Amino acid sequence: MEVANGIKVMSDPTRLLILKLVESKEYCVCQLVEMFDISQPAMSQHLGKLKKEGLLKERRRGQWRFYSIDESSSQISLIRVILSQIDDEDEQFLKLLEKEAPIDCQ
Repeated sequence: MEVANGIKVMSDPTRLLILKLVESKEYCVCQLVEMFDISQPAMSQHLGKLKKEGLLKERRRGQWRFYSIDESSSQISLIRVILSQIDDEDEQFLKLLEKEAPIDCQ
């Protein structure tokens, strides 16, 4: 069931792209909100689902939350295989990276 739930959570395009982004570096929720151009509550829902399945880890700094891929996840091999299917030159992925701004939420 753990694998099925992980795949189900990753099947959402937004959550899949979040994982692709945090695969290589940590992002603040404020950065992700701006990059995806969605509301903070909507982003928090996506992040919460990924965290609940053990795919993301959260680090708190004051009122801000920073997210990265959870390397200790029991599903890390599956996550890596799935994320390897998203080309680093994927149009949506590149558009998100273009919107990346320095962290100003500290």
